[in-house]
Amino acid sequence: MPKPHPEEFRQDVVRVARNRGPGVTVEQVATDFGVHPMTLWKWMRRADIDDGTKPGVTSQESAELRKARRRIKL
Repeated sequence: MPKPHPEEFRQDVVRVARNRGPGVTVEQVATDFGVHPMTLWKWMRRADIDDGTKPGVTSQESAELRKARRRIKL
């Protein structure tokens, strides 16, 4: 399994994808950064949820739930 990309890298790629010029596709941005286009779409969806522009469980809430589940198992 490939090593996960650092969070700062993900944020940079999402920012570039969001601010891309006319005629530039998400696929082109993904290729330029060496990630799969579907991966970039997922990062963008996650960023939208974390920013509160789309409904869903944020990364912070997800981490808290994981911690709680681990405590319950103990």
